[in-house]
Amino acid sequence: MTVVGEVFDPHVQTNELLTDARSFPSGTAPRPDAWFVTPTKGTDRAAYAAALGTALAPVHMSAEVGAPHGSSGSIAALDSLTATLALLLVVVAGLGVFNTVVLEIRERTRDMGVTKALGMTPAQTVGVVLASVVLVGVVGAAIGLPVGLLLHGLTVPAMGHSAGLDFPASALDVLGAPALVLLAVGGVLIAVLGALLPAVRAARTRTVAALRAE
Repeated sequence: MTVVGEVFDPHVQTNELLTDARSFPSGTAPRPDAWFVTPTKGTDRAAYAAALGTALAPVHMSAEVGAPHGSSGSIAALDSLTATLALLLVVVAGLGVFNTVVLEIRERTRDMGVTKALGMTPAQTVGVVLASVVLVGVVGAAIGLPVGLLLHGLTVPAMGHSAGLDFPASALDVLGAPALVLLAVGGVLIAVLGALLPAVRAARTRTVAALRAE
């Protein structure tokens, strides 16, 4: 037997093969029961579907706009779990930055008191604290993105193989350049947001109290 098609349809838990009808011997190809039509740009889809439905009525067929292609509850649950885990990781990363900045400010309270006495404004104090974490965010993004992509490329095929699936490249290349840029910016943003509250508190600290700190 020569396999002439390939299927990647995880929401259908059956053995299926997507192939070209021309691969069947003459007269043996299954008859399709659904067609998906993509109108040209600028076409009124509702009007097109209505006209097509009228034309198909004699053969007991219908036309719908944006008909659902089917979905799986397990896939939706997996997507929800992934989003929840991502949110938790963002919160943990932000709290890690928050804790580090709080400790650093406590250790440098007297130094900040000296700079305040020399004329540093509260806005400048906030800027100094945030600037100290921006570099950390950039380094974290520069290291985390390649490592994350490497782990993705290793773990996802391994998970597929354990289930008897061979994922095509289109199922693995899910992050384009814009998404990677957003993720890198997100790393810096997490660092800044995590340090924002300690920076504001440091800016509000009275100069005399900071100078008296040991």
